[in-house]
Amino acid sequence: MSIGTVTADSAAGASSSGPTGGLDGHLAAVALPPRAERAERAEAAADRLRTAGVEAVAVTWVDNAGIARVKAVPLSGLVRAAQWGIGAAPCFDVFLADDAMTTSPVIGGPTGDLRLYPDVDRAVPLAAQPGWAWAPGDRHTQEGAPHPGCQRLFARRMAAAAAARGLGLKAGIEIEWVVALAGAPQDEPQYPTHGPAYGMHRLTDLSDYLRDVLRALGEQGLNVLQIHPEYSPGQFEVSLAPEDLVGAADTSVLVRHTIRAVSARYGLRVSFAPVVEAGTVGNGGHLHLSLWRDGQNLGRGGSGPHGLTAEAEGFLSGVLGAMPELLVLGCSSPAGYLRLVPSRWAGAYQCWGLENREAALRLVTGSTGERSATANAEIKCFDASANPYLAVGAVVATGLAGLDQRLALPPEFTGDPAAAAPGTVPRLPAGPAEALAAYEHSAVLREALGEPLYQAVLAVRRAEAEQYADATPEQLVAATRWRF
Repeated sequence: MSIGTVTADSAAGASSSGPTGGLDGHLAAVALPPRAERAERAEAAADRLRTAGVEAVAVTWVDNAGIARVKAVPLSGLVRAAQWGIGAAPCFDVFLADDAMTTSPVIGGPTGDLRLYPDVDRAVPLAAQPGWAWAPGDRHTQEGAPHPGCQRLFARRMAAAAAARGLGLKAGIEIEWVVALAGAPQDEPQYPTHGPAYGMHRLTDLSDYLRDVLRALGEQGLNVLQIHPEYSPGQFEVSLAPEDLVGAADTSVLVRHTIRAVSARYGLRVSFAPVVEAGTVGNGGHLHLSLWRDGQNLGRGGSGPHGLTAEAEGFLSGVLGAMPELLVLGCSSPAGYLRLVPSRWAGAYQCWGLENREAALRLVTGSTGERSATANAEIKCFDASANPYLAVGAVVATGLAGLDQRLALPPEFTGDPAAAAPGTVPRLPAGPAEALAAYEHSAVLREALGEPLYQAVLAVRRAEAEQYADATPEQLVAATRWRF
């Protein structure tokens, strides 16, 4: 049926209010502020943006295929957009990465409409697109109720579920991309640099370009920690300072928009796809996450492995146990499984270890003297085809479930799991079908997402799995490399 038939009451009834804060839990965290308040905040944002020379605002959301979609308004229309929203059809929740459309039991079809509300507090002038600003959007029904399929609102609900336990979360998503000379969509990538992996040669070849990437990110108020050449041809990575859960997902979207805009100015195009050339190391979207209570990092000072507190260990154990189903949300494209190859630091095995880059869950303590500030966990099996809001929200949902059950981590694994005796270390799903089977058995994710969003994700993943079931790796890569 159409989402147009989903009311606030029926949406809330689609999921229970269990420990992860299902669709009817933590509604205050996702409710629209009063219209007058929205107008006042938008007027202040418009004044700030006007001073920066902004004439139009791009308002984005990310669909379940991992594609950022956009509606834009002139700056003169920002206040009205904040008051009344921008029309946005619900069918985008069942779009595939190639713009084909599927359907789900709740969302799909031509009927119904939603309102996209810009988060004006996050609006920022785009340094590489003069005259433009960007803001992430939240989607609500025409009656003002939270849209049950809104991925950003899902991430906000999960942050609220953690906050209800007195827990804070800091997160950051690494951005890896491949830069190539501009060309037609069907063209194989031609690289502007052929320097060695991680080599200064690459930075020298593209020093002006990378400087302008850094400059644009800095002018947009983003705190860059490092930027460097990566392993594959034409590949680079940028890391930013950790933020709150939703802020980190917002930043990952903004960073990719910015890199793409700077690249276009240099006659270059970029790919954030999981794999750009079949058989090569791909682009990851590693998620770093730390858990805090009362200003204390729960990854330090405890009696658990490497100083983990019991809460942090339970949280990470819940995440590790749910890795197969989490791939549906963190490794979204079928092409992602071409990246998830053993012995390539992609995290292809369901294990954890201190600074183990082959483990799906890598524990990072940081350097002596700063560990109380820097200790975190890295999820290495995720890539940039993921909707970042779904990825961070789902990780928190499974982590809170593990915390509530007071789970303990299994024994740590050191070294390369691929070299272990067969069956010693579980391999993560090697394709979409196995991951989807795990997802369909996950009561935690079903409750946390709520039935409309859970089913929409399932429909998109099934459709894309069927779409590329008979494709060769080369065909799959060619079909997806310029979509992300």
